[in-house]
Amino acid sequence: MPGRTEPAVRTIAAAVRGKDFPVRGIDHSFSFPEAYFARHDLPRDWDMFLEDFHAHWPTDQKNLYVDLIRDGIAGFAYRRDGETRWRRKAEEIARAKSAFHFDVTGRVAEPTHACLPFLRAIRLALPALHIWPFDGWNIPSGCAGRDIPGLWAADYPSKGRTHDQRDAFVAASWLRDSNQDGRLVAALQPELGEEALRLARYEGWILGVVADETSMPKRRNTQHTSPANRDTTPGYSDRNDQIVAGPTGRPGTDHNQQIYHMHCGSCGLNYGANGSDIHMRKCPRCGGGAPGLVV
Repeated sequence: MPGRTEPAVRTIAAAVRGKDFPVRGIDHSFSFPEAYFARHDLPRDWDMFLEDFHAHWPTDQKNLYVDLIRDGIAGFAYRRDGETRWRRKAEEIARAKSAFHFDVTGRVAEPTHACLPFLRAIRLALPALHIWPFDGWNIPSGCAGRDIPGLWAADYPSKGRTHDQRDAFVAASWLRDSNQDGRLVAALQPELGEEALRLARYEGWILGVVADETSMPKRRNTQHTSPANRDTTPGYSDRNDQIVAGPTGRPGTDHNQQIYHMHCGSCGLNYGANGSDIHMRKCPRCGGGAPGLVV
């Protein structure tokens, strides 16, 4: 992000004024896990979180970067630290990286810490902007929310694009396509249990994670539960490290099946699979598995 807030605010403001599409996605965490709020004794309120974080990590100031604050040259990073094992509820389900895991390949810690103060500036400059889900799950015409392009990367070509360009292209393409075919409605109204709904009020959520394990029906006798029912639970990982992100609601290619969103824990590929296939799935890219279905 630039050293000043104005360019970022202008960019979002221009997008919100557009009438062709209702949702804009931003690819970084909008908040931190419950464990962070507990350690630093913070109110479970998202706007107060943004204010507190900005006071300690003022990365929207000119020529002030994440590494400078981490090194103690500016800000008060040592007062607002976190653990690499901490993840938000939605990140646990999607197997996303921790917002506190710095200095690793594919890290999200740096962009999250760099951009949260800009998100605060956008919030202050555009009070009418509905930020999902903090302002509610039902959205008006203008909305910004967090998504993970990696969830849909397998559906769109990446040739000729850098990693960042691919993420932007995938996010924009999926938002366009899902708005046209109805998937966006389901994505904006995930099936969550009471605990996940409570956490999402200040932790936020990830667009594309459509269910959590607490929202699944309780089983009276798991000993007689069929593999398909057990293996379709979001977060389930088979012996080949293929992880269930959640149901898509789209019909599958097997009898009475629907397509589930799968994520490879080894190479990060995202693809679709029939619920009946999940327990034996191998990655189509790195594991020699059958081609994935469109999600």
